[in-house]
Amino acid sequence: MSGKQMLKLLIKHGWIVDRINGSHHTLIKGDRTIVIPVHSKDLGKGIESKILKEAGLK
Repeated sequence: MSGKQMLKLLIKHGWIVDRINGSHHTLIKGDRTIVIPVHSKDLGKGIESKILKEAGLK
């Protein structure tokens, strides 16, 4: 999954883009914060899994 796809998935589940610093998008939901790296390549399996766990989607 690419960073762009992950970003769309999280926005669909209620996360809001707070700020963009270069290629890193910071999303917030309540008091939780997640940083998504949006590069041209797919996210590594470890990063993908960590983001999904932090977002409560896994």
